[in-house]
Amino acid sequence: MKIADARLISRRTLTKSLGMAVLCIGTIGYAASAEVAVKDGQTVAFLGDSITEGGWSNPGGYVRLVVTGLEANGIKVKPVPAGISGHKSNQMLQRLQRDVLDKKPDWMTLSCGVNDVWHGANGVPLDSYKTNIAAIVDQCQAAGVKVMILTATVIGEDLDNDNNRKVAPYNEHLRGLAKEKNCLLADLNALFQEAIKASGKRGHVLTSDGVHMNPAGDQLMAQGILQAFGFNDAQMNKAREAWLDVAGGATLRASYTAGKGRS
Repeated sequence: MKIADARLISRRTLTKSLGMAVLCIGTIGYAASAEVAVKDGQTVAFLGDSITEGGWSNPGGYVRLVVTGLEANGIKVKPVPAGISGHKSNQMLQRLQRDVLDKKPDWMTLSCGVNDVWHGANGVPLDSYKTNIAAIVDQCQAAGVKVMILTATVIGEDLDNDNNRKVAPYNEHLRGLAKEKNCLLADLNALFQEAIKASGKRGHVLTSDGVHMNPAGDQLMAQGILQAFGFNDAQMNKAREAWLDVAGGATLRASYTAGKGRS
């Protein structure tokens, strides 16, 4: 995924046009406790593919919005961005030590699964994916790193397409693994499906190309993560207010070139 000439969207116009409808979707997969799990001064790593890479490189990306939302509620964290375009579970496992564990974070969010399916014959079969993800979680926990698992977002906004059907068992495994390993779970796929269905629109509700996030998608990802950390409605409102003034001026850069198989 490469950043293209970006279309610039006013944050305030975007928020108003959404009517907060997308941003207020559901309470799926969130932490049960009212206490926020991540604490002031902690380090949070974000492991993933191009969605995560863009989540940091884009001023309005989900990683930056999570950091901003936490800080708006008095929780300042040190982010460790660890997203690389095109990466799958096997590659994330290979670089886990270098890109995450050597940085000694307190927390890691794991966003993995889109490319394992989207890359087709060059992807990662479900059995191997299960082995890779379990190894990532196990190595993190052995190093004292708490893990939040994110279910994979959509692969095209046609929710009944082949890729979305193929990614469903990957996400079911993530839900079960989060429970088994006592990880936090942000069920982003469920949030995305609910928001897309509720919109009544065809395409570009949450993505710029079916996979990579537009501003609404980045905000919904950030919302899901913050609520999985334990944010309540009042804390989310503070986060959204802070998002209106994220770094980069009065705009959210939201356009990426869509190289197929390059998430």
